[in-house]
Amino acid sequence: MGLMYSWKFLSLVFVAVFANFNGLNYAEKAPKFSFIREATSAPEVSFYDYIIIGGGTAGCPLAATLSTGDAKVLVLERGGSPYTNTTKIRMENFLSTLSDNSPDSFSQAFISEDGVPNNRARVLGGGTVINVGFYGRAEPSFLKQAGVEEAAAKDAYAWVEKKVVHKPVAFEWQWAVRRGLLEVGVLPDNGFTYAHINGTKTSGTIFDTNGNRHTAADLLQYANPKRIKVYLHAVVHKITFATKDGSRPKAEGVIFYDANGRKHTAYLKKVSNRGSEIVLSAGAIGSPQLLMLSGIGPAAPLHSLGIKVVLDQPMVGQRMADNPLYGLIMPYTKSIPLSTATVVGILDKIYIETLNGYDFSSLSVGSAAPTQSSKPFQEASANSTTNLGFILGKFKGPISEGYLELQSTNVSDNPNVRFNYYQAEEDLRRCVHGMKTIINVLNSESLSRYRFRNTTTRELLEMMVNMQVNLRPRHPNATTSLEQYCIDTVMTFWHYHGGCRIGKVVDRDYKVIGVESLRVIDASTFAFSPGTNPQATIMMLGRSIGLRIRRSRRRRSNFLSYNFPLKVDKKKLFQAN
Repeated sequence: MGLMYSWKFLSLVFVAVFANFNGLNYAEKAPKFSFIREATSAPEVSFYDYIIIGGGTAGCPLAATLSTGDAKVLVLERGGSPYTNTTKIRMENFLSTLSDNSPDSFSQAFISEDGVPNNRARVLGGGTVINVGFYGRAEPSFLKQAGVEEAAAKDAYAWVEKKVVHKPVAFEWQWAVRRGLLEVGVLPDNGFTYAHINGTKTSGTIFDTNGNRHTAADLLQYANPKRIKVYLHAVVHKITFATKDGSRPKAEGVIFYDANGRKHTAYLKKVSNRGSEIVLSAGAIGSPQLLMLSGIGPAAPLHSLGIKVVLDQPMVGQRMADNPLYGLIMPYTKSIPLSTATVVGILDKIYIETLNGYDFSSLSVGSAAPTQSSKPFQEASANSTTNLGFILGKFKGPISEGYLELQSTNVSDNPNVRFNYYQAEEDLRRCVHGMKTIINVLNSESLSRYRFRNTTTRELLEMMVNMQVNLRPRHPNATTSLEQYCIDTVMTFWHYHGGCRIGKVVDRDYKVIGVESLRVIDASTFAFSPGTNPQATIMMLGRSIGLRIRRSRRRRSNFLSYNFPLKVDKKKLFQAN
């Protein structure tokens, strides 16, 4: 046992040194964007064709796309830059960066009303800066629901993949679990593919072969630097509207504050009908929150907080959903290099993936009384924090839905969110199905050489129950009933969505229904979370809808040129700010 841990120590030292070297190397190569600045340098008043609230997974590709037309684009990001400390976004630091809740962290924690800890991205690049890195395209049914043509989606995915996606190296643990999935019947073997298809496959990752993370912020390399401005630590407090009797409210600007608390206002240019717009890309939590803070939402709760109602829209913040995470942690007997998720098993509506080598105790928010376990298992749990593999899953949907509501008028306060995990019985059945598949994989011959002898499935279940991964009560039968286990140990997959659903809050062009010059483009518009990880599809959406907006602007411009000959002074007809 001592020899094993000596080798483990040496391997960890090697990983740390190797990571440090390559982290510095990446820091030298990290994109240096002249148009990214602190919001403290922003003018008090400014004018743009497009104002994008949120420089995240959708906002960065959207901004890059719009800036390559004839428009002047502003991006307001409430967090900092991932390029200031590239060590934090390396593969070995994934879990520590995600769980960092310090004031300047890339992640803002919140606990849902269900008692489940969660995280919101607070950094340029959004969730791609703090996620597990798995990259896979959405199933075709999602594209239909999202109103994106397959050809357009394919081109947009390829555009994203050129900058941020890599083919993973052959990690030992990933391949062991891959063999286990095939062994228990998660077939066929689909090899390496980005496609979302039934069976077992290896997919893409946003970590390169040296463990450096590439994020949606890297897509700003596509931007026209002369037509884009990105302000960091720019906290948007509200969208402002111009309203006239008998006409629909029209978004006209945003009010934001910099890190020193100084107020700034950015307005849309008043250039005829060329299509200047404000776009909310603040994420599934931030976008419905900002709509309500700006007066678009259910009238009664807004009135109670003293918010002037611009549009009574009761569906803002409704039908929120989050894919519940289920799984088991397995201590293993030998040191294995860490890896994030690159392998997935897709079985109808059940998705299984894995990662290993991290200190998963950071996922715990407390501890319960220990239970009796085998001696080898006790030794592994007590002496090793990194000799652990986590096999986890989610399922398509979910069917269960909840809501988001404001708790204050301070945009920096998290809203109250309830996801109602497992409210639908079908969701619980899918979790049990997924857990049975995970247990079969852990008991497979492929994983037998990694597993401590005489360690039982019951002990693995006890390990998760004892971790207190949420604030929900524990029941005595949580280790004997998979239904109760799913309920008691539910975690987030960080794939929350809804709150600004297509057909309810926005139309199929992502325009806010009942309002002019305002769109929402992010996961808050989704009816379900696409694929195994939604990041690929959210980046694709930013690109494809950006192209759609750009084409619409070009058509408007051509229309104006056709209807107004050159001898007419357009500046006198349409005064542009």
